[in-house]
Amino acid sequence: MSNNAADNLVQLRNIGISAHIDSGKTTLTERILFYTRQIHAIHDVKGKDGVGATMDFMELEKERGITIQSAATHCAWGQYPINIIDTPGHVDFTIEVERALRVLDGAILVLCAVGGVQSQSVTVDRQMVRYHVPRIAFINKCDRTGADPFRVARQLKEKLNHNPVLLQLPIGLESEHRGLIDLVSMRAILFGGEYGEEITETQIPEEYAAQAHEKREEMLDAISLYSDELTEAILAEEAISEELVIEAIRRGTLSLELTPVLMGSAYKNKGVQPLLDAVVKYLPSPLDIDNQALDLDKDEAAVTLKGELDLPLVLLAFKLEVSRYGQLTYVRLYQGTLAKGDSITNMRTGKRVKIGRLVRMHADEMEEIESASAGDIVALFGIDCASGDTFTDGRVRYAMSSMHVPAPVISLAVKPKDKKAEMNLSKALTRFSKEDPTFKVYLDEETNETVICGMGELHLDVYVERMRREYGAEIETGMPKVAYRESPTRMAEFNYTHKKQTGGSGQFGRVAGFIEPFQDGEFEFVNKVSGGAIPTEFIPSCEKGFKACLPKGAFAGFPVVGVKVTINDGAAHSVDSSDMAFQHAAIGAFREAYLRSAPVLLEPLMRVAVETPSEFQGAVLGSLNQRRGLIQSSSEDGAFSTVEAEVPLSEMFGYSTVLRSATQGKAEFTMEFSRYNPVPKSLAEEIIRAEKEKQK
Repeated sequence: MSNNAADNLVQLRNIGISAHIDSGKTTLTERILFYTRQIHAIHDVKGKDGVGATMDFMELEKERGITIQSAATHCAWGQYPINIIDTPGHVDFTIEVERALRVLDGAILVLCAVGGVQSQSVTVDRQMVRYHVPRIAFINKCDRTGADPFRVARQLKEKLNHNPVLLQLPIGLESEHRGLIDLVSMRAILFGGEYGEEITETQIPEEYAAQAHEKREEMLDAISLYSDELTEAILAEEAISEELVIEAIRRGTLSLELTPVLMGSAYKNKGVQPLLDAVVKYLPSPLDIDNQALDLDKDEAAVTLKGELDLPLVLLAFKLEVSRYGQLTYVRLYQGTLAKGDSITNMRTGKRVKIGRLVRMHADEMEEIESASAGDIVALFGIDCASGDTFTDGRVRYAMSSMHVPAPVISLAVKPKDKKAEMNLSKALTRFSKEDPTFKVYLDEETNETVICGMGELHLDVYVERMRREYGAEIETGMPKVAYRESPTRMAEFNYTHKKQTGGSGQFGRVAGFIEPFQDGEFEFVNKVSGGAIPTEFIPSCEKGFKACLPKGAFAGFPVVGVKVTINDGAAHSVDSSDMAFQHAAIGAFREAYLRSAPVLLEPLMRVAVETPSEFQGAVLGSLNQRRGLIQSSSEDGAFSTVEAEVPLSEMFGYSTVLRSATQGKAEFTMEFSRYNPVPKSLAEEIIRAEKEKQK
């Protein structure tokens, strides 16, 4: 690897910006792009000028003032190139956060100085932990009334189990917020000019000197665990260099054992440049991160990918998007180089494709490039693949582990109004289901309706609106429906013989064993047949037959989950046994045993977090109790309260309207899937009756 290429890799930063709704992620990204000279004018999220933020380029995003799709961009801070992905805060678009974190090396966790660690901050942090992403915390909105960054830092420790270390102190809060004290350099930083672009470093104001020295001692004490040299310097009471402090913070951050905490106000243009300095100082380059792949030629043995340019190419397609120029495939290169005209192989399909166009994205704009190398995040055109596919140059057969995709919990029937709408709807559904793994489409064979499934009401609402706007599909929608499941609760044995005799050879197969509840997943098949009672070649046929019974249970007609099937005996015929005979035998056996296993109906429980002014706390608790909600916690923090509860999804439809009227529009809530839970017996009977009526 050439020195120049190695330097580029050491300097490159791939970062994501994640947070709870309305913490200021997109505003922060806008300021970063301005200070790195990627854009020349700052636009607000809810743009009064009608422009909207650069990264929120969809019409719907501008109107609603929310981020729906993660958007990628590229900029440079000094000699450090930075790839940034701005992700949505709404839990309905959680897949956008999942796939961004899957390919990023570091992240900025944005927290509101007033709201602190909120429900979605917890979800986002859990995703960062899942993908081992080191992060910096940025406490935003220090100019807002009620801002208290020290309380937010405490919440990082109490609610997220972080080890937060303050690297800055605010000079003034709320309307008095005018700058920061850097505890690493022990200098005050003031921001001037119309857009905070004029930075002045001065002595720490006298009234803050004692607090600054106290907090610096706390910082040195926390980071000395990650540097023996620093510990020695502290014990010897020697002068401590900035380089020594920076190195210790970097080590702690990369080990995921320490979270540097910075602060400011993105909207008021304060604290963004020091945050960019922290990104390049403390967050990892692609060379600092161990990325694993599976070697398909060696029984999927784990191999570590090295970010070197002369090694075989390995890249991951993490996001698909149909743009006005055709299908865009966002990829992250982990190893090797890629140039226009190169051929690459899809490890899932084995198909080889040629790279026609290679682009670097800036929100919805693009820049043509000739080549990309390890660590880069770029986009390809005209590549047919699925989200999560691995590509190589053919010299190795590696596959990257795919991202976690949560199962949809809500569905909605959509019906086109005329023939033209039907064609447009079909195009829209094909595109959206390819782009978003959490958006599913199927045809209900009984009602002949097209059903779309997603993560929540907002998720489906946005897609229905996009079908109308982007495809001109005039459609009608039914009522939202809950994704119920059913599951056995006790063991039941089976011993079933499938026998059919028609002219010529017949069909014969006998399977015996038992089914039982299974806690660790949706389905498990165990073969305990001994002595060749069922010939080995027919064992997969039995499994196939059992699996065929799962999409529609005999109890209520919903998919069956949490079931373990064990076969321990059977019989075959030398002439009449076949693959089909054993599939039918397994289907008959499952049906025979399933209703004796005392199946129950399961419903999705949602984790609901409501943030409300304390005066309405009682009304909020009452509204959740009425909806069969189980209150998990209720905490008060000054003028605001947070109520967390588990509530069945079926009870949450239309809750936003109820909450608005109960709290004069001052409360907001988020919800995400928690788990499946048995439905009370009387209610289950009602649901089953309604389902059977519908099927008639």
